[in-house]
Amino acid sequence: MKGGMNNVVLLVGIPFVIYAILALLMGALPGWVLSQTPPAPGVVPLTAQQARGRATYVAEGCAYCHTQQVRPLKQDLVFGRPSVAGDYAYATPELLGSERNGPDLSNIGSRQPSDVWQYIHLYEPRSLVSSSIMPAYPWFYRVKEHADRGDVVVAVPPGYAPSGRVVIATQEAQDLVAYLKSLKQVPLKGAVKR
Repeated sequence: MKGGMNNVVLLVGIPFVIYAILALLMGALPGWVLSQTPPAPGVVPLTAQQARGRATYVAEGCAYCHTQQVRPLKQDLVFGRPSVAGDYAYATPELLGSERNGPDLSNIGSRQPSDVWQYIHLYEPRSLVSSSIMPAYPWFYRVKEHADRGDVVVAVPPGYAPSGRVVIATQEAQDLVAYLKSLKQVPLKGAVKR
């Protein structure tokens, strides 16, 4: 019996120790190192509204189709300069993404700084980019007979707007747009030029 118990301890204990070491080396240590990375010049923490928008971005799964990392490759330079660790100092966990079904969003706040464009694009992407495969997000909007004071009215193009009614951005849409507009790369000395 005693020998059998030692085998169980070894059978369970050795994989556990290996798993714990790997978890530290591959998970905890890189996270700790990245958390010590100083912000790139000009990179600032998100405001409360932008942080709520980031939470919506995560909840809606935007990172499944959009990256937030410009690689140092010629074909990526259309999105901005190559990303550096300091770009993510206040954005943990990082939303780097793994697919680029849609454009990279690292610098979308500079490439598309218009609130109007962002609201319309979220309401019905194909109204601005006919070949877009991005889904529409109509639940971020209310359709009303008339706008009330303080409503953010979205000027949806004819053919996409509900007839005789107005489209109003909800607070969630406003937060998401604030987050998207915060995604701006700060120019760095020595960065690859387009």
